Amino acid sequence: MSKKPAAAPAFIAMSHCGGRRPRALPGLPYMPMPMTTTLAQRLALTAPLLLACAGAHATEGALGRPVTGTSVVPNAGIVSPEPALIVNVGEIYLDGSIGGSRTVPIAGKASAGIDGKIAFTLATVMKVWDTDTGAWNFASSFTLPYVWTRVTANLAVGGRGLSTQDTASNLFDIAFAPVIAGYHFSKTEHVALSLNVWAPTGKYDANALANPSLNNWTFIPQVAYTRLFPEHGLEFDAVAGIQFYTRNHATDYQNAPLFTLDTMLLKRFANGAGVGLIAGTTQQLGDDSGPLADRLNGFRGHDWAVGPIVTYDTKVGARSLLSLGLRWVPSVASKNRLKSTNTFMGTATLVF
Repeated sequence: MSKKPAAAPAFIAMSHCGGRRPRALPGLPYMPMPMTTTLAQRLALTAPLLLACAGAHATEGALGRPVTGTSVVPNAGIVSPEPALIVNVGEIYLDGSIGGSRTVPIAGKASAGIDGKIAFTLATVMKVWDTDTGAWNFASSFTLPYVWTRVTANLAVGGRGLSTQDTASNLFDIAFAPVIAGYHFSKTEHVALSLNVWAPTGKYDANALANPSLNNWTFIPQVAYTRLFPEHGLEFDAVAGIQFYTRNHATDYQNAPLFTLDTMLLKRFANGAGVGLIAGTTQQLGDDSGPLADRLNGFRGHDWAVGPIVTYDTKVGARSLLSLGLRWVPSVASKNRLKSTNTFMGTATLVF
């Protein structure tokens, strides 16, 4: 590992582990730099991070696809010009609630508040293609998620309130990004465009409180941006997306689109460690619709999260890079979404 600050441009950082000389971008000179940045974690953008079921949004069940504060990763806007295979394992834990003063749509019924605990494991594979297209570079990814969730709801039964609990553990809906297109404005400024798709492949029971599926397709156009400040060992990353849901025909519930924005400022050190701060928000764009949503006046909501992140990067063998990350992103404000002060995400990424 080099003793220089880990702020070297990631798009030229992916070579020296394997002895290959990286391609320089048009108009940008080749600069021999070691593999010090977490280019590997670029894949977390496509999974985002896959924050599906663990999400706490003003959608059906108060559980949407994203978890605020978890979609942004180091070098989020960078797709390497060098071909690579990237494997990521991520774990998300969320323990949150919506108070009993608010009614939540779940299992086709209305609950006076809700408590949810979710452990979400995501295995993602990303392939960076050898396209030799200059400042443009392309990748694809696939994610297989597994979820454990426990939900407690207060349902009205026979005119009385009844506290009911349900647990589910199974494979969750798969996610994939057919094309991730990255563009390099310069050695220090980058952007990545992608369309992330969630397919309703998980088991779903319309009468269950806890489900390993949302029972809908979700399409997420997304933009990620990275700006490096090598002279200070700093980087700024931002990820923005809009989530479009198809109708859940089992409950006749239509989630409104969600806008998500996560930002991060990260300070890197010569020993491979990094520390930073994350701030994010999810905003519902319009009201949910359907018989139950209409009774709840559209169940529209939003939330904000702020918290720290620590990272560590190191070489593994002659060719590979291992990147580790751990963050805590508690909710600081929430309406009609699971509010959680116990939201954690850990990631391990290996670049071959």
